[in-house]
Amino acid sequence: MNKLLLILILIPALLFSQTRKQRKALAAQRKADQQVTNNFIKHSQNLGNNANLISKDKASVQQYISNQFKTIGLQQKGTNGYIQPFKIDAGKHIKANTFLKVNGTLLAVKKDYYPLSYSAQKSITGMPAMALREKGVPWFIDVKDWLEADSKNPAIDINKKVQKEAERAAIKGATALFVYNSSNIADNLRFNNKDKTRPLPLPVIYITFAGFNKYFNDQSQILDIELNVAFEEIIKNANNIAGYIDNGAASNIIIAAPYDFFNEESEIAGENQSSEDTVDIVSGPSMLIELARMLAVSKFKSNNYTFIAYSGEKLMAQTTRWINSSSITSPANYIINLNNVGRYDNNKKLLIEGYGTSTNWMETIKSLADNNLEISNDSSNLKRRDTSVHYARVPVLSFFTGAKNNYDKTSSATSKMNYEGEMHITKFIFRLIEASNTKGKLDFAQNDKTLLPQIKIVESAVSSAKENQTSK
Repeated sequence: MNKLLLILILIPALLFSQTRKQRKALAAQRKADQQVTNNFIKHSQNLGNNANLISKDKASVQQYISNQFKTIGLQQKGTNGYIQPFKIDAGKHIKANTFLKVNGTLLAVKKDYYPLSYSAQKSITGMPAMALREKGVPWFIDVKDWLEADSKNPAIDINKKVQKEAERAAIKGATALFVYNSSNIADNLRFNNKDKTRPLPLPVIYITFAGFNKYFNDQSQILDIELNVAFEEIIKNANNIAGYIDNGAASNIIIAAPYDFFNEESEIAGENQSSEDTVDIVSGPSMLIELARMLAVSKFKSNNYTFIAYSGEKLMAQTTRWINSSSITSPANYIINLNNVGRYDNNKKLLIEGYGTSTNWMETIKSLADNNLEISNDSSNLKRRDTSVHYARVPVLSFFTGAKNNYDKTSSATSKMNYEGEMHITKFIFRLIEASNTKGKLDFAQNDKTLLPQIKIVESAVSSAKENQTSK
């Protein structure tokens, strides 16, 4: 009886004590969350408040990220401290001295016309009639007939047809070939700066729809043409920023974020980057820094951690370069890419790409239902879009928070940053790393189509778990 009385007396005290612990834990979690959010605000202010800063002052951004890595205590894993310099082949670009004059009027390159990438680099003059093909003058070709004849053949290669026609024209004495399209069928003829096709023996010029209607729609006229075509190969100096946590583990998790979206055409033209790019190149490194800070003091020691702020938009190309040139000997376990993560919107959801690059992701994601995030998954899109995933043979998860055309290009980066959303995404990734901490090296799924039925099951389970959380 006395024991029962003692228990009855202690129960309220125990319940009160438990509630106090819960309140204390909740208060501590809220404080930690607020600290992460405040850190994001600080990083954003230092990385750039407007659309021009990062494109003009990359050195300051590199220094800020390096200093943050140093403060956290990350090891330097670049070839110059945290910095890893390398070269980017930006491809072929149209030089400023390229021009086309028709009857004394200077046409606008890229608006009225553009040389195709396999064009010869030459200067020519001539007075052709569009309807005639005579030696010593430019010739004209309408691709309308080709497109209509092959409209039911999706595999048509219009560029090869143009190249063959240009070679025949050169043999018969043409000095240039002007290509236009009078039909409503898309021809997909564009200047491809990555094209390595051998140059043809004569200039090949594509006349745009606007240029054709303005300058070439009267095919009976005699045209006075002056043309010069010149290209240049652009090699850009770039830098990755790399820090490392060595836990003495057998495998290595790579966490990467772009800090410099190198837009080849805009940079060569001297144009500033838009605010949409700045949101991404501010948010990604901010999240990278916070994950490094959290993992540096975590108990997750089954993997080493490499943190890379990379230059350029192609994650796997940069990561593959890192894997091949790194002094880190532990093999890559998996890669987390923090690309376009700054503007989380409940309506757009958080998209996780690469869900099918490992069978382990399904089991891991299944346990991470989170009321704070709306998540959608794409198992195969990353592998379809970036074939270097296959060559690296490393599982990848890429995080994406919305289409770029939803960004306000005229506003500052920080005004469009969803700091609370970024904090929740960071916590989600941290929990994902925690959940995979004891799984060893993840497998790389050769054919993610075989995973699709299982992925549907996992997505259903995640949705059910979230509904259960909501009902509670």
